[in-house]
Amino acid sequence: MNILDKHTSFKLFLISLVSAVFITYPNIACLPWDLGFLKGAEYTDYLLYFTFRYLFFCLLIFILLKFNLQKLNTLSFKKRFLYNALICLAGYAVFVVTTVLFYPKASHFGSILVFQFFVVCFLCTFMGYTYQLYSVQLKKEQEIEQLKMKNLQSRYDALMNQINPHFFFNSLNGLTALIRKKHDESTLTYINKMSDVFRYILQSDKKGLVTLEEELAFVDAFFYMMEVRFANKLEFRVYADHETVPYKLPVLSILPIVENVVIHNRIDSEHKMIVTIRLNEQKELVISNPVHPKLSPSETNGTGLENLNNRFSLLVNKQIRVKNEGGMFHVYLPLTV
Repeated sequence: MNILDKHTSFKLFLISLVSAVFITYPNIACLPWDLGFLKGAEYTDYLLYFTFRYLFFCLLIFILLKFNLQKLNTLSFKKRFLYNALICLAGYAVFVVTTVLFYPKASHFGSILVFQFFVVCFLCTFMGYTYQLYSVQLKKEQEIEQLKMKNLQSRYDALMNQINPHFFFNSLNGLTALIRKKHDESTLTYINKMSDVFRYILQSDKKGLVTLEEELAFVDAFFYMMEVRFANKLEFRVYADHETVPYKLPVLSILPIVENVVIHNRIDSEHKMIVTIRLNEQKELVISNPVHPKLSPSETNGTGLENLNNRFSLLVNKQIRVKNEGGMFHVYLPLTV
């Protein structure tokens, strides 16, 4: 990935101007001294030569930087240095030929000039090599992040797929019971509520997080279906108002908890079940129910709350809490904003 933006050429030019100052610093330091011995045309010629020298290094550094940062894609420092050395050698030849033609008095083979070309070569090689290492590392980090996101999404999809079929079959069982009793009005209402529930599931399946308001609107329809299914032996009480709207939680968080209540407890005339939903001071959604254990253990794989906890870990990086004390079962769902 090229991390340079559309203003690269301008930025590289500014870098070249500043770098050329450091490269030609010995000439800049000696300029007042050299000009003190010159007069007339020689004075002007030397100033033009000095300006040409500075601008030449600016152009050479600009070309080398652009070549190293945008064209040369090798992690071999030696290979990169060789390419830059060849460009610098060609640049040195052009500089010598130009100065011989227009300012023959200049020293073309002085140690300072040769050293300056060597410094330019090494500096641009080092900058290009460092940039290439950074680009490769950045690309690897982005690929790792993409793999993590894909992994999280696949894990989340797998967890969601475990929820939908379970709820689907329970809903059909409730509808079957109403049809057998020939309660037409109740059947139509039940179908409408079931339609609302499945519409929510289909629309929210890819959302991940939903507002608490959306989730509570969903459970209103869901609770109706459950109350019909258990002939009003199962009651739901929700203590949450409009102030809960800003909070979010994973979609379909309440559904597996309610299903867990149904699976593990007796719900009949002697054991009426009241499920309460409220917010505590820690900004957790607390779902509570009395414990009426079934006489025989339920045939479940125990993945309901585990899957829910996994979804909270994936989406909000928090864990749910579960307490079973004093004949009451509590599930604490951490909310996010």
